[in-house]
Amino acid sequence: MANTKSAIKAARKATRNAARNKTTLSRLKTLRKKYEQAVTKGEAAEARAAGVAYASAADKAAKKGVIHKNAASHAKGHVAKSTQVKAKA
Repeated sequence: MANTKSAIKAARKATRNAARNKTTLSRLKTLRKKYEQAVTKGEAAEARAAGVAYASAADKAAKKGVIHKNAASHAKGHVAKSTQVKAKA
């Protein structure tokens, strides 16, 4: 257990941040699954909308520090690439 007043406060803060990060990561995973399902079904409009939502959520998570900015960029690149492939096919 934390010994000092500042360490106690830091522990409380870490617990709050972990809970917030968990909800954000859960939302990202859900959006990614919705995007992948839309791509698998071959629904272009739905896939594009889900991809935009996923990319936006990834950017916001990176801005808050929940995920690394390069991870967000990688996710957005994957969405853009697979959306282009489906559009051409």
